[in-house]
Amino acid sequence: MAGQVYRVRSALTHAGRSVLPDRGAPSPTLRQVIADRREIAAMTRERVSSPLLTMRFYATTTPGKLVIILLAMVLACGLTGWYSSVSLTERSQTLEALVDRAEPQAEAAEVLYSSLSVADAAANSAFISGGRESPDLRAEYTDSIATASSALIAAADGLSTAAEVSERDKPSRDDLDTIATNIPVYTGLIETARTNNRLANPVGSAYLSEASSLMIETILPAAQRLYEDRSSAISDPQRTLTVPPWGVYVALLIIIAMLIVTGRYLARRTRRHFNIGLIGALTAMILGTVWLLISGLLSVAAANTAKTAGADPLHTLTTMRILTQQARSAETLSLVRRSDPGELDVGFSKDLEEIHDHADQLANDPDHADDHGLTQPLTDVQSALERWRSAHEEVGRRLASGDYTAARALTIGNGKISTATGYNEVNDALVKAIGQARTTFRDNISTAQRMLGFTGTGIGVLCGVAAVAVAIGLFPRIREYR
Repeated sequence: MAGQVYRVRSALTHAGRSVLPDRGAPSPTLRQVIADRREIAAMTRERVSSPLLTMRFYATTTPGKLVIILLAMVLACGLTGWYSSVSLTERSQTLEALVDRAEPQAEAAEVLYSSLSVADAAANSAFISGGRESPDLRAEYTDSIATASSALIAAADGLSTAAEVSERDKPSRDDLDTIATNIPVYTGLIETARTNNRLANPVGSAYLSEASSLMIETILPAAQRLYEDRSSAISDPQRTLTVPPWGVYVALLIIIAMLIVTGRYLARRTRRHFNIGLIGALTAMILGTVWLLISGLLSVAAANTAKTAGADPLHTLTTMRILTQQARSAETLSLVRRSDPGELDVGFSKDLEEIHDHADQLANDPDHADDHGLTQPLTDVQSALERWRSAHEEVGRRLASGDYTAARALTIGNGKISTATGYNEVNDALVKAIGQARTTFRDNISTAQRMLGFTGTGIGVLCGVAAVAVAIGLFPRIREYR
């Protein structure tokens, strides 16, 4: 025993110094060990007294990492479900609003403009006929004014009140005020012109010219601006509706990637390659992604068709009808004023050329092929334009020869060679084409809205199911470390 103590003491006193104390005195190494233990004890007491340090220490352990993964997955699933539900529901509501409000308001603005133009052309035609106008022309005028009044009310739907008008609605409100305040003035001038015309007073033409100038220079421009504003309310949302909801796709794919990474980490740590909870969550997310992929792409395709085969040609066709009304008003007003025959072509030929160019553009556009029902109406428009142009040229020749009576008959008559017949054929073909384009737009927007349906709510529910499944899958693994 004494020999063993001697050998230990010799080993500890190697290198010329003693590390063990003589006669029980503590050595420097032992003092260091005691100091280290005291420091460890102090750190332990500090960790226990500081929740932050305790949490940081716990986060470095395997159960701590699993808890962090669980919280991150549940939060990610919840946020993705909320974002998907809000984004897709908002898209569906926008589609529904296009059909229920925006498109009817745009239609009302277009009807307002067309009815006012028809009323002006009918008033001019009635004046040209001299004396007592025909019942048909009178009925056409009164019906057009009544239709314009109804369309004015429909076009004002959805605008804020005058006291609360917003910056967005202020131009439209001003245009509506302009139309509403000037229509009674216009009708009063027309009635005065009509009365003087029946009494054969020459001043009647002056009243009619004043009324037509008010219509052409003030009322119709306001109606056209109102239509453009209502038309933009259709085209602007479609720029986003024709783009897939990439944000929702990315969010779902991120959740799927997180689930796969979590499964691999759990397999390495627990040596268990299958976790029912994670598999259930992954299945829910894949199902939601496939659901969105099918419904989203079909909805975008329908919205794109509504834009290219509905809204775009609808805007062009409405522009063509506006030009048609302008050409007819200019044509009839020239006869009322008994203008020089050369002045009869001012504006008229330009309007007809623009109408013809628009018709050619639509007819040659592959997006507006016959499967959308526009080919035949556009063909009718082009052929009717040629007949109208030929009749108009004949009116010019009669005026040039001084035969005003024949020119008037060709302008307001209902014969085969008549500008009134040509105008009616062009207008009827455009009305048919506008109706077809509007039907295409509404049907495809409704289809796009139905395709989305409950997709937003469904994906939100699936994300909630995935969050619960993740908790069910990870919680037992965390409890194993207790």
